Amino acid sequence: MSQAKPPFALPMRTLRTVGELRAALAPDRRAGLKIGLVPTMGALHEGHLSLIRRARRQCDRVVVSLFVNPAQFNERSDLEHYPRREQHDTDLAATAGADLLFVPSVEEVYPAGFATSVEVLGVTERLEGAARGSAHFRGVTTVVTKLLGMALPDIAYFGQKDAQQVVVIRHLVRDLNLPVQIETCPTVREPDGLAMSSRNALLTPDERARALALYGALSAAAEHAWSGERSAEALLDTARAAMAPFAVEPEYLALVDPDTLEPVTRLDESALLAVAAHVGAIRLIDNITIHATVPSSRGESHRSTNATGLDGNCGVTDPQIPTSHILRQAISSKEPATCSA
Repeated sequence: MSQAKPPFALPMRTLRTVGELRAALAPDRRAGLKIGLVPTMGALHEGHLSLIRRARRQCDRVVVSLFVNPAQFNERSDLEHYPRREQHDTDLAATAGADLLFVPSVEEVYPAGFATSVEVLGVTERLEGAARGSAHFRGVTTVVTKLLGMALPDIAYFGQKDAQQVVVIRHLVRDLNLPVQIETCPTVREPDGLAMSSRNALLTPDERARALALYGALSAAAEHAWSGERSAEALLDTARAAMAPFAVEPEYLALVDPDTLEPVTRLDESALLAVAAHVGAIRLIDNITIHATVPSSRGESHRSTNATGLDGNCGVTDPQIPTSHILRQAISSKEPATCSA
């Protein structure tokens, strides 16, 4: 599959009902074409676009959904302030290679009398589940189940930035024997390491600089691990200390097994280091996988052993190697580092 649409492909269509979506996909399904789904809540950024491009490379038909799911917000103000820019998202999705844009209303997804929910136990009770309450992941798993049922994709694409969500969805698909492959794509970052998020647009300039506390914490702990430290307590202490100059307190900061999300006490192989924090009124999350062995290619750059490196927008894909010089500069200047070509 090529990343771009073939020259004879039809323009992207916007659909708003389940009936329209199923009718549009029925001929493709009968023809045995591979269908990919990229579920989003809109306010698209380079992270979302990387998912769409991956789907374009791997699938014959690419569906992108835009739906701000009220069921997964535990604060009404967060829902009300969540960025919404449908026309801008439409242009970005089309350019990235989507064939169909599914933009259902709340009434289409949750019609009158809706009384069913889907819940995954265990892995939803830690990290985001503990911080946001059980209703959060119940809302996530319910809407993902509905979207999978609406589009019936062969592959669904999610970003590693929401690492716990990916673990939960994999459990959901496995436990319910859903016939879909879950593809996880690397976190895409700004040049200074900040994970791309729709909420970043809500940060003030000062908050944007302070938001580097999250990646600073992850990077500091990773470097400490690569220097030989194996104690989870020591690594977490290092991460907390790295956040202090930014005046940001973590809501949670945890080193956990990447599959079960159970806390680990020692870094023996690899573990997921996850952090959540409020920067001003904006809540941000981030994570990286820390390995007990030093990657074969180190250096002061935004690259990892499995990263694609800098893209055309100076974005960075899944940097696992810390960029200490940028973080030190940010701590001293409190200004986001810039990207040079």
